[in-house]
Amino acid sequence: MYLYNSLSRKKEEFVPGTPGKVSLYTCGITAYDYCHIGHARSSIVFDVLVRYLRHLGYEVTFVRNFTDVDDKIITRAKADNLLCEAVASRFIAAFHEDMDRLGVHRADVEPKATDYIPDMIALCATLVDKGFAYAVSSGDVYFRVRAFSGYGRLSGRNIDEMRAGARILPGEEKEDPLDFALWKSAKPGEPFWDSPWGPGRPGWHIECSVMSERELTLPLDIHGGGQDLVFPHHENEIAQTEAATGKTLARFWLHNGFVQVNSQKMSKSLGNFKTIRDLLKRYLPEVVRFFLLGRHYHSPIDFTEEALEDSEKNLKRMYETLLLLQQEGTRPAPRDGSSHAGLRDEYERLACGWNNAMNDDLNTAAAIGHCNGLMHMANKILDDKALLRNAGCREILEKIRSLIAVWNGVLGILGNDPQKFLDDLKVCRAGRHSINLTEVDGLMQKRQAARAARDFAAADALRRRLTLLGIEVRDTPEGAVWDIA
Repeated sequence: MYLYNSLSRKKEEFVPGTPGKVSLYTCGITAYDYCHIGHARSSIVFDVLVRYLRHLGYEVTFVRNFTDVDDKIITRAKADNLLCEAVASRFIAAFHEDMDRLGVHRADVEPKATDYIPDMIALCATLVDKGFAYAVSSGDVYFRVRAFSGYGRLSGRNIDEMRAGARILPGEEKEDPLDFALWKSAKPGEPFWDSPWGPGRPGWHIECSVMSERELTLPLDIHGGGQDLVFPHHENEIAQTEAATGKTLARFWLHNGFVQVNSQKMSKSLGNFKTIRDLLKRYLPEVVRFFLLGRHYHSPIDFTEEALEDSEKNLKRMYETLLLLQQEGTRPAPRDGSSHAGLRDEYERLACGWNNAMNDDLNTAAAIGHCNGLMHMANKILDDKALLRNAGCREILEKIRSLIAVWNGVLGILGNDPQKFLDDLKVCRAGRHSINLTEVDGLMQKRQAARAARDFAAADALRRRLTLLGIEVRDTPEGAVWDIA
């Protein structure tokens, strides 16, 4: 298996430090608001990584933290007239609700920053003792960036160029504009803890250095997060941890690409901020997950309604095929005992292609392409009565069903009951297009009665009414079925 290492800027063969075991740490949310689609992408990417590593037989310990003390949490608490703990608890619970709906498994360990304050104070003290940090009269503690020779290697930034654009803000007592806060002195009305430098609270970066070292053994096999965390957060984590311990923080650094909205950066100021729960009012969770896995995790992805609807249509076609496979599995076995070498070879190619795609830097987009290939093969057999009478082809259909179940365990898609998914999708799309399902069902029943009475003029008139509502009617040997056009 090869993964793109942000530290080396190239794909490297992934070999864990301890054979058979993988330690993985990702930076979780700052719990002050509902999660957006960018959080969904990062969570789904690392969920698939954990699932796939376990599929390969690794014993994975996955740690994802929660920041529950931060400037943004304090601001939200003041605005809502709540304690910081109440704000953080509320949005951690909301995170779990959203991710559960998206099929994201919970991490093995989910530490909260405030449970590790003594360890953070101890790490700050170690850095001060070693000359990598200093306290100022206000009670703030800063990290000396220039004292750490490797600073900038993850982000590829030159320290002198960084300094040219850096400024010391009013109230700061830094030696150098590049220095960053490890410990912040308490301001009136803010939560605080006692420390050797007076009452205060930890800086953001110090939290992950402590929680990763406390819950896992250094070096971590993999440290991950969104590309927005490369600088300064992950760069600062490396500096803190490695300056204090003399150990490498992580061997592999994985970062997922940004989510844009209609080719623009997603932000509240632009009015294009998409929360997960708002999105799930309009689309099924599996459709959102499928859409986010449709691009390589390292690449940016552009969220548009059209792109999401394309993913929805693709997933719908795949579930329609799964439904046919499910129904065909109940039919008697054929008498023709021959095999079909060409289709068998194509099946093996697709099966191996999926594994190769996942081993090539977790290429879920290519893996989904192989899922589509299997569905195309299944439809080819299902649509050909001669092939359906062939025992070898029926065996291929059974293998496809089994393989899709295995792939679902990794990708978290195509695991629902096909009929239930299609029914839920119909309801979801009807709601999005303001279609009254009760009215549609009533018109369908009237049309069925008209056809039974051989009043085809009335049946045609009812079909036209349904068409005007955005409904496509299809007559089959089993009866009329409808879908949203």
